[in-house]
Amino acid sequence: MNLSNLIRPNILALKPYSCARDEFKGEASVYLDANENPMNEPYNRYPDPLQWALKEKIAKVKKVRPEQIMLGNGSDEPIDLVIRIFCEPKQDNIVAIDPTYGMYAVAADINNVEYRKVLLNPDYSLDADKLLAAVDSNTKVIFLCSPNNPTSNLMNRTEMLKVVTGFQGIVVIDEAYVDFSSEKSWLEDLNQYPNVIVFQTFSKAWGLASVRCGMAFASEEIISYFNKVKYPYNINKLTQDFVSEQLDQEARKNEWVRMLLEQRTALTEALSELPFVEKIYPTDANFLLVNVPDANAVYQYLVNKGIIVRNRNTVSLCLGCLRITVGTKEENEVLIGELKRM
Repeated sequence: MNLSNLIRPNILALKPYSCARDEFKGEASVYLDANENPMNEPYNRYPDPLQWALKEKIAKVKKVRPEQIMLGNGSDEPIDLVIRIFCEPKQDNIVAIDPTYGMYAVAADINNVEYRKVLLNPDYSLDADKLLAAVDSNTKVIFLCSPNNPTSNLMNRTEMLKVVTGFQGIVVIDEAYVDFSSEKSWLEDLNQYPNVIVFQTFSKAWGLASVRCGMAFASEEIISYFNKVKYPYNINKLTQDFVSEQLDQEARKNEWVRMLLEQRTALTEALSELPFVEKIYPTDANFLLVNVPDANAVYQYLVNKGIIVRNRNTVSLCLGCLRITVGTKEENEVLIGELKRM
């Protein structure tokens, strides 16, 4: 794959902003280069624009090289950057499964890039041939969310591999919910497929949604373009330090995942006993997609009881569906108790 054929010409020619922390690397006793206030250390200093200390820790956990990591303000920043790097507005297009995470389409619209939706099969499985049939010479990016949101299921790996090997552009595999799945991550195969970008996040299994720190993993060449286009200090020092501390608590994260998987099973069993629940779709995530006769009525009933789930009734292939996040044992019991009283 010749990456330069995929990248927008203006991005190839872009001279990135050079900040003070780019020009000097290392330690010094006196810093007079960045017009910083000399008081209030350490927060008076600009943070490391490439977050190398944090990337070193992430690399050990994820078993990749630090140079293969881009950190963003949530996953929304790398989603936007992928489009800005590879897609020429009003000319190129993106292909994605439908239904899926809504920010891919929003980011495409913001960047004035055509977004082509390809329906999943009725059982929410992926048809690689149908997806590839939507590709043309101006398709630069394909988005695959696996486990998928809102359908909660993994995409079949063989079908995904057909897309990765059959498409000559960039394939983004969003693994926000991978910690709740029994399948291996695509990170293990990252070096084999230079056109793949893998997204992961600290928002779900790590319990850090409000911290806003997303991860993009790719070849060093692709990451170099992320670093070229992103704003210099996109991850502040407070976030870098806090996430670094949390990485020392991986055992706690694993225990949370174990508990949530246990509660996922219990919640599935309890919901299946309710007479109005028509179907609970197989899940590889920390949520369930549940089909009921009148999703709007059930949703509003729960709102009135102070319980908020997600109404997906108007989403493609999700007529009559509610998306229910797995909560604590106590939260799940409150939910089931109120549903029994409907």
